[in-house]
Amino acid sequence: MTGAFPDVWPAPAKINLFLHVVGRREDGYHNLQTVFQFIDWQDDLRFTVTDDGRIARAKPIPGVEEERDLTVRAARLLKEAAGSRHGVRIALTKRLPIGGGLGGGSSNAATTLLALNALWGIQWPLERLATLGLSLGADVPVFVQGTSAWAEGVGERLAPIALPEPWYVVVVPDATVLTGPVFAALDLTRFRPPITIRDFHAGAGGNDLAPVVRQSHRAVDEAWNWLERYGQVRMSGSGASLFIEAPDPRYGQEVVAACPPHWRARLARGRNSHPVHARLGQFTHWGVAKR
Repeated sequence: MTGAFPDVWPAPAKINLFLHVVGRREDGYHNLQTVFQFIDWQDDLRFTVTDDGRIARAKPIPGVEEERDLTVRAARLLKEAAGSRHGVRIALTKRLPIGGGLGGGSSNAATTLLALNALWGIQWPLERLATLGLSLGADVPVFVQGTSAWAEGVGERLAPIALPEPWYVVVVPDATVLTGPVFAALDLTRFRPPITIRDFHAGAGGNDLAPVVRQSHRAVDEAWNWLERYGQVRMSGSGASLFIEAPDPRYGQEVVAACPPHWRARLARGRNSHPVHARLGQFTHWGVAKR
């Protein structure tokens, strides 16, 4: 790497401030409405560019085969699409829970695309990277675009949205929630009508997947019941991670300290911009979504 680029590339978590299922598409996927916000809890990646053309991990990740690793898949996808002759070794420091609804894998993929776009000298615009990233997962584009966003479709139609940046207490129960079965369990005859950004700012919005997850995963339901003593509980994505807004960091630390030891708890700050964009000066030029 040159001195112009960071040695460590962050891959932040996201939370869904609400998530509504508003219909089902002909391809079997569901149409959603949601708001994404980043939080300052993150994985870190390091990239060593090579001239041999090989894409490889620096070390194994427990529970994640290399062929399924979204960082490897993202690097190979970009290499093929851009026709790059470079290779890379990818070192991932994993902090975010796997399958927790915080977007860790998608964030890792997006940071890989952003980093290699710079390190390999490809210099594609963000929109092109986001389109490429969509084939890896519906959450990848918001991490590539790098701004808190109102999202529709499967989550790929994005409009930046101005949000406060409060403190959150995030609790991760000891549960693995698979997205496919959660959507399969939805009542396909009763979809919520769409809301507007104005509705959201006025306080509308919940997570339509939460009742399904609470019913099918006892640990999530127990964590929800415990956490609602301290604030209004919301679930991120399809779970299992839950969160509340903390009025100040001291209150948040008290909740974290009280959390039962068999769950993970973290105090995190909401952030409206991706830290990689801040470091590279690659902020988007979208207008902010209005009420």
